[in-house]
Amino acid sequence: MPFKATLRQMLDRIPGSLGAIIVDWEGEAVDQVGRIDEYELKVIGAHKGLILDSLRRAVQRAEQSELEEILITTSKRQTLILPIDTEYFFVVTLENRNVMGRALFEARRCQKILREEIA
Repeated sequence: MPFKATLRQMLDRIPGSLGAIIVDWEGEAVDQVGRIDEYELKVIGAHKGLILDSLRRAVQRAEQSELEEILITTSKRQTLILPIDTEYFFVVTLENRNVMGRALFEARRCQKILREEIA
């Protein structure tokens, strides 16, 4: 499966992107592409997976619907978390706040491609 190529294309279209990683629901990295340290990207993926799992359960309890995406903004970075299916999700980390619209568009496009590749 060409996950790396799909992630690379997405990152190339988002100015200021630092990395993207596909993770399973247990926090194990499946594939990744980054401009930051590989270990740091794996840690980001695992930690964001915990956040996604907690929020997903809360949304299901409160709204009986599915969580579509999460945006986390800190003083230095922005991180997008998007579920691919019930088993996998991916995380995109970027440092440029001014491209969030572009990042969301590209991440959603990537999500659709990854869903097709995993199916």
